[in-house]
Amino acid sequence: MHFAVIVFPGSNCDHDAYHVFRHILDIPVEFVWHRETDLKKYDAIIIPGGFSYGDYLRTGAIARFAPVMESVIKEAHKGKPVFGICNGFQILIESGLLPGALIINQKVRFLSQDVTLEVDSTDSIYTRSLKKGHTLTMPIAHKQGNFIADDNTLKMLEDEDCIAFRYQKGENGNPNGSINRIAGILNKEKNVLGMMPHPERAVESTLGSNDGLEIFKSIIGIS
Repeated sequence: MHFAVIVFPGSNCDHDAYHVFRHILDIPVEFVWHRETDLKKYDAIIIPGGFSYGDYLRTGAIARFAPVMESVIKEAHKGKPVFGICNGFQILIESGLLPGALIINQKVRFLSQDVTLEVDSTDSIYTRSLKKGHTLTMPIAHKQGNFIADDNTLKMLEDEDCIAFRYQKGENGNPNGSINRIAGILNKEKNVLGMMPHPERAVESTLGSNDGLEIFKSIIGIS
């Protein structure tokens, strides 16, 4: 597989994502600047975390109109894997590739801490190598990570098995207050994933956890 890591002004997790594929998994990967308009040669697209365009107006709202996003949307509709992490998740929601909204955290402050996720769906390229209920530890780093959705959207996500990850149950398990503990969701076709936690920051034991590597290995089909 050949991966594209999209880079916007303000991206700051692009090199982390690149490192996973190039140096950990030895998979072809390229940075793609936000002004590019053709992603056809790539097999999968990563939209990394950061503060695209300074997060002015609303997180992800300006990035959604970057030239590259027209191609991202087009390739996603063709079935190509598109994976948005943190700010990337926010951009995917703003672009209409994923439903719901991400608002300010419940306690209205930036959160930077480790969380434990529970795998909820294994019916996707991102989770096919995992088991339902399996737990993964990785960091979060966001202020607008509180996922909300109306009742119809929540029912669709549940009925279509589109909730990829939930924050672990418990008093401190859902730090941003996301409804139904939702940490990551899929589109109906299961080729688009958005999640707030950072698996690319949990790929080596020296980082405190290598659990995030399981998601990336699943994408490329190795265990």
